[in-house]
Amino acid sequence: MQYQLITTYEQLVAVCNLAQQQKAVALDTEFVRTRTLTPHLGLIQLYDGEQLLLIDPLAIDNMQPFIDLLENKSVVKVLHSCSEDLETFLVAFSTIPEPVFDTQFAASLLDMGPSLGYARLVEMICDVSLDKGESRTDWIARPLRESQLSYAANDVLYLLPCYHELVGKIKAIGKEHWVYQEIDLLANKKRAEMPADFAYLSIKNNWRLNSEQLTVLQALASWRLTTARNKDIALNFVFKEGHMFEAAQRLLSSKSELSKINGVNYQSVRRYGETIISLIEEARARFAQTPVKLRLPQVLRLIDIPQYKKTLADLKAISEQIARENGVNNEVVSSKKQLNQLLKWYWFSVDDTRVQGLKPDVLSTWREPLFLPKVKALLGELPDR
Repeated sequence: MQYQLITTYEQLVAVCNLAQQQKAVALDTEFVRTRTLTPHLGLIQLYDGEQLLLIDPLAIDNMQPFIDLLENKSVVKVLHSCSEDLETFLVAFSTIPEPVFDTQFAASLLDMGPSLGYARLVEMICDVSLDKGESRTDWIARPLRESQLSYAANDVLYLLPCYHELVGKIKAIGKEHWVYQEIDLLANKKRAEMPADFAYLSIKNNWRLNSEQLTVLQALASWRLTTARNKDIALNFVFKEGHMFEAAQRLLSSKSELSKINGVNYQSVRRYGETIISLIEEARARFAQTPVKLRLPQVLRLIDIPQYKKTLADLKAISEQIARENGVNNEVVSSKKQLNQLLKWYWFSVDDTRVQGLKPDVLSTWREPLFLPKVKALLGELPDR
């Protein structure tokens, strides 16, 4: 099918009005995210069974007709491995499409393979081999070549036929609500934002630091995240995580000491050195003035909890039982990361799930009624914090 390149508002109104009349549309995005914190949208692909569209958001000032389509709950939006697409829509349009049927997750429910790639899915269902030669395209650059546009169009042309094949099988096993709720959970996590003061929780090796060093790391991580958000710069292009950790661990007191960190970028020290040293000094002074009981506690690791290994094994057994009872692969029901998330939420006074206002994955959406009674029996009543 020949694609249509949409570059004007008038064209966008016309094609979105037609798409609004369909029961489902296939969507994909192309974006650039090299030195930026957020993805920068370069192209939108849409196929509704009649129109194969490449929408140029850089050429159109008013994207409201497309936003209306995203938010139309009577039209299913079909995507494949949609995590980055949801984030891209959220950044570009301050909204996330709903409802979303993710063909990768649906395929995993049907035991077609975990994290199945789009090309492999198309090959399995449509018996078509896709060319991935333009995957490294700079989608912000203009003009885009014909080969790039054709590559982009193929990313949705076969997605709708895959959806029609998968949705029938998913309905037959009574798991359609699992697909939609899985993406609802993902969307909630995309909307959640880590409070800057808790950014230190995600820094590798933070458990190695004492309370004073951790107070410094908290200040530096908060500053780095806030700077990255304000300037839309990838975190490590503000200041690398390893260098930030070392600055906190050594409680550096001068720019010259900062510049001696192995591998540190001279430009980063020149641009942010004074700020970093000032933050360290302020954090140390704040630590000294804080009563001992109110100081940051040392970060715990799950492996430091004596009952961790046995409890994790018990949770894995629960997950496997749920998988068997529901006729799905255990990888769909829970991952080790998700079970660890649950234990941190239960056992730690501060964890990155709670500070973002979220619940553990296994206690959310379709998993909640399956896990909750068994989790309570194993771990006790839900934490009230």
